[in-house]
Amino acid sequence: MRSILTCVMIAYASLAMAHDAPSGWSYDPYCCNGDSHSGDCQMIPSKSVAVTPGGYRVTLMPGDHRMVTHAHVFLLPMTKAMQSGDNDYHLCLFPNEDTPRCFYAPEMGF
Repeated sequence: MRSILTCVMIAYASLAMAHDAPSGWSYDPYCCNGDSHSGDCQMIPSKSVAVTPGGYRVTLMPGDHRMVTHAHVFLLPMTKAMQSGDNDYHLCLFPNEDTPRCFYAPEMGF
């Protein structure tokens, strides 16, 4: 019985873990679904992001993110940006390509 409970706990813990960004840091579990090949979190090109007085304007075209099939412009408040684990921008789209769930930005050194 104890071994069954241990197996169930290990399986549950592995489901709750986030997948890793290409540079090795992990996306928050709330943000990502899937893995590094099929998940909804991915690094996006820095040319896709513009810092504005109200936050970030993220313009994505097909090929900028694995889930994107048509052009998108997202206006994301600066207060909602999460600290990137590297010097790149990352975006998690869930439950579909029209909904940004989490946005990671590099630290801004002012």
